[in-house]
Amino acid sequence: MASAITTLAADAPTLSAANTGFMLICSALVMLMTPGLAFFYGGMVRVKSSLNMLMMSFISLGIVTILWVLYGFSLAFGTDSGSLIGWNSDYVGLSGIGITELWDGYTIPVYVFAVFQLMFAVITPALISGALADRVKFGAWVLFTGLWVTIVYFPVAHWVWGAGGWLFELGVIDFAGGTAVHINAGAAALGVILVIGKRVGFKKDPMRPHSLPLVMLGAGLLWFGWFGFNAGSWLGNDDGVGAVMFVNTQVATAAAMLAWLGYEKLRHGSFTTLGAASGAVAGLVAITPAGGAVSPLGAIAVGAIAGVLCAMAVGLKYKFGYDDSLDVVGVHLVGGVAGSLLVGLFATGGVQSDVAGLFYGGGLEQLGKQAIGVFAVLAYSLVVSAGLAFLLDKTIGMRVTEDVEVAGIDQVEHAETAYDFSGAGGGAASRNTAAPTPSAASKKVDA
Repeated sequence: MASAITTLAADAPTLSAANTGFMLICSALVMLMTPGLAFFYGGMVRVKSSLNMLMMSFISLGIVTILWVLYGFSLAFGTDSGSLIGWNSDYVGLSGIGITELWDGYTIPVYVFAVFQLMFAVITPALISGALADRVKFGAWVLFTGLWVTIVYFPVAHWVWGAGGWLFELGVIDFAGGTAVHINAGAAALGVILVIGKRVGFKKDPMRPHSLPLVMLGAGLLWFGWFGFNAGSWLGNDDGVGAVMFVNTQVATAAAMLAWLGYEKLRHGSFTTLGAASGAVAGLVAITPAGGAVSPLGAIAVGAIAGVLCAMAVGLKYKFGYDDSLDVVGVHLVGGVAGSLLVGLFATGGVQSDVAGLFYGGGLEQLGKQAIGVFAVLAYSLVVSAGLAFLLDKTIGMRVTEDVEVAGIDQVEHAETAYDFSGAGGGAASRNTAAPTPSAASKKVDA
């Protein structure tokens, strides 16, 4: 008996300084993705609503952080209750956690896991905001964000990643958030826009991006931060799986960008910077659930398929008449669905687990599990998000007035504008603010 106890003690995980440092760096990279998303979205809207778009992403860093500490971590990763939600009183306020207490058999502290997962919770509602550009009251958005993460994100994160969560126990593979983050956010975006309606001038007025350099900067920051998002989700790299995920993230993103641009050239005759940025994001989205299960060749396939599907999907809003301002549905929902389902085809059975997809002799079983995960999260998020938006719209009102929307939401909601042109280029404005001439100045002194 003594020898068995000694063996168990020897096998117990111990804190790894290397993995802990790696995960802290990954957490910082994922945090950077939210400001990157703000730039990405902010450049895609018109000048008059660019600050509002930036703020709708940035505010998530404040709201979700506080809720995560108070109860979000406990709901998402506490002890399972009925396979639907978690709870652990020690996690409330993160007050009952020892500073060296390790996370559930891993070699990193609970605090490190909590802060890493916090950054996922932060960016998910921010993703939704791109579908609602130009027309939502900022105060209503703040309230929606707090309610949405509580009612939708925290439970879904438990389903997918929490020990005992029903999708986790079913065997759904979601390495870093295809269902919990991207399908969740994309379905929520669709639900909300169906409630609040279209922008003034949708399909009539030009609504071109005001700053494509900002879009490219945002896409670059997202791509950079996504390495922490994906590779960090293995919670260490002692067995090389995180390294495979890192490689697959780069490979799939490159393939998706090229595929989107190829489709765009064939369909519209041009290679656009917006297409390059959007294609890269589509690839990042699609490889997020799949990258730990596929080979680099499989990652090329996942990225290329997602790039074409998402490029095709962004035009559906004009066909079906829903106003998804910045293509959250077309990129995040469609890309998340594609990446999650493609696990069932391209999983090799030799990376994160021995589960193989259809093309590697695994049959249709895993594809079926992936489909259950995809459509369960999609349906739940769509219905609950639409209901939440409807409730807020009928009480405090979700939309600004038409006059505010036409004039520009930045000035009314934030009392600011993104750019100050008053001193540029001469004209009446610059003449009115110019320094007095010497003669005028001398006259004032004489007076």
